[in-house]
Amino acid sequence: MIYLDSAASYPVLPEVQVALDKSFRELYGNSTASHKLGLDASEVIESARDVIADKIGALSSEVVFTSGATESNNIAFKSLLLDNPALKHKKHIVTSQIEHKCVLAICNYLAKFHGYRISYVKPNADGVIQADELAKVLQDDTALVSIMHVNNELGTINPIGDIGELCFKKGILFHSDAAQSFCKVDIDVDELNVDVMSFSAHKIGGPKGIGAIYIRDLRTRYLTPVVHGAGQENGLRGGTVASPLIDGFAASVDAFPRYYEKLKEAKLKYQFIEHLTAMNIDFKVNGNNTNILDSIVSISFPELDIPSLFRMTDDSIAIAQGSACSSKQIEPSHVLSAIELKGKLLENTLRLSFTHFTIWEDLNKLLESIRALKNND
Repeated sequence: MIYLDSAASYPVLPEVQVALDKSFRELYGNSTASHKLGLDASEVIESARDVIADKIGALSSEVVFTSGATESNNIAFKSLLLDNPALKHKKHIVTSQIEHKCVLAICNYLAKFHGYRISYVKPNADGVIQADELAKVLQDDTALVSIMHVNNELGTINPIGDIGELCFKKGILFHSDAAQSFCKVDIDVDELNVDVMSFSAHKIGGPKGIGAIYIRDLRTRYLTPVVHGAGQENGLRGGTVASPLIDGFAASVDAFPRYYEKLKEAKLKYQFIEHLTAMNIDFKVNGNNTNILDSIVSISFPELDIPSLFRMTDDSIAIAQGSACSSKQIEPSHVLSAIELKGKLLENTLRLSFTHFTIWEDLNKLLESIRALKNND
């Protein structure tokens, strides 16, 4: 099957497969145990923590391993805000209309059960959250701002450095979901003035079930554990630490940038758009065409029945109509609605996201299906 859905999950890299195989065979000791097998597992975990911290310009003591970006996002909100005596009178949160659905769900929970007020910043027409628009909704009791680094449907890159500087000057905690940007866009948490950042391994060719969260000055912060246990991961999330998955995560961080550079050099997204134009297909590319990932493109077709395209290619091409978390639900994409797509444009949109092994023949087969669909209309 032709795979054009890497934004949902990137195929596991060969280096990661090697690391996982070795780790599952050799790292079966509990990392909290005092014997050699336990110490070996602990050493691998701390080495991986160093790898991730170095990649974002952080201290290893500020990195906590989680089950993925969704858990990291939950920690960013609940662990930092709930029961925190320094923030008990701050009940306002700022996020955007185009955040990942897990962030929207967390905000809904905090509003419904904990009395928080939520401001949702609207993106501009290019799908970008602008710092000056965000500044308009900040309040005296704003406790947290959360804006994703890269949007998972559009691939647009938000100016989180500008937003981070704004939050720093106002003394407001700033969180960014970096699941789609990690190892694809340069990240320095100090330069970006990010206080909290979420990561996921399977977006960069690592194993599913493992992620991380960066928390600035972690050891000095008041944090409510998300999982009470025996004190693992600075007491933030109890339970035996998944050392093989963490080893695989570190391997993906090391290897993925090389593969992604190959992906960028292929410029397949731009060739695909050029061929659509040559075929006289009416289409609209959604999102800023300059400040955007090379690996994602969202395209709307006002004159084509894209649901029929999905049925035509169901057994041969893996593509997404929206994000993976919502594409099986019969409802408009909240991201596309936020940039004010309407009618046929909203209904007939597909998201293509590439891997380093995507070749032109793969995209040509999709173009042939689009041509056949056009001829049948």
